[in-house]
Amino acid sequence: MTVQYLHLALSDIKYHLYTIFLFTKNDILTALIPMTLLSVASAPLYSPIHVLPTIFWIWLHLLQFDLANQIKAPEEDKVNKPSWPIPAGRITVRDAAILRWLMAPLCLAYSSLYSIQLVFASLEIQVFSYWYNEMDGDKNWLSKNAILALMYGCAELGGTLVASCDPSKVSQTGKLAVQLTIAVFTSTVHCQDFKDVEGDCLTGRCTVPMMFPIASRLVVGLGLPIWSFLLCCIWDVDWFCTIAFVMYGCFVGGRFLCLQARDADKRSCKYYSVWFSLHHLLPGYWNYVHGSSEIRGAELLQKTWDLFSGSSLLTTL
Repeated sequence: MTVQYLHLALSDIKYHLYTIFLFTKNDILTALIPMTLLSVASAPLYSPIHVLPTIFWIWLHLLQFDLANQIKAPEEDKVNKPSWPIPAGRITVRDAAILRWLMAPLCLAYSSLYSIQLVFASLEIQVFSYWYNEMDGDKNWLSKNAILALMYGCAELGGTLVASCDPSKVSQTGKLAVQLTIAVFTSTVHCQDFKDVEGDCLTGRCTVPMMFPIASRLVVGLGLPIWSFLLCCIWDVDWFCTIAFVMYGCFVGGRFLCLQARDADKRSCKYYSVWFSLHHLLPGYWNYVHGSSEIRGAELLQKTWDLFSGSSLLTTL
């Protein structure tokens, strides 16, 4: 009886752990991996032993957001994501809501083990999550993209603090990397909405592809190659890697322009996730080639300002 009881207990634990994992499964490629890559690449005094705590901190906050998001509109998930825990019947909305609010103090408590700066980053993520989910910030396309971008930046800032040997300080390189990610994410995040137009219509959500069906694809088709080139220039990437990255950006952007069926958009979104993850490695390239000192960081900031202000082009001419 004892062995049988133990076996049943372990089966229940495994079942519930897998249910929790399913809440964040779709965010592994689009959020967890890119955030971890940038955090590790941007940390000024990075040590390999900090990878696992970094992943865990980011994952905890993703879980908190996903719980809040998936208890909000289970009817939408039945159309877009029928395999998710709530529409699949693995957990009730009530139990998911309880877990969602238990995650809030847990995230703050874990962050407090590192620094007060990390606690503020965690708190900011929770405020944006509440705005996005409980206050219907996702109903309007403008607020939806802005909130997601700011929340994404806060998560990467927090991950960088955890990955660093000094969890109270972020290097100039790390700050610029987070700022650029917010800009890139804001202008391209609607790539993930193309495949969900049908479900968004059912819930009354207004996304960029619904409001601007043609312009939204043009922004992606042109934006990905342009961002690829600008990011390579900012991080001083060699020409071979720059050409390869720009070509891949053209490939992904071209798919969104030319292949507009739902299945094609799903595959294009996966290619976009790879592109988004790759650009998070560029700060690591800069640190590897130039170092991560504050002097180098200041040079990088000046280089970025010159690029966007046109000073470098005027000097060349």
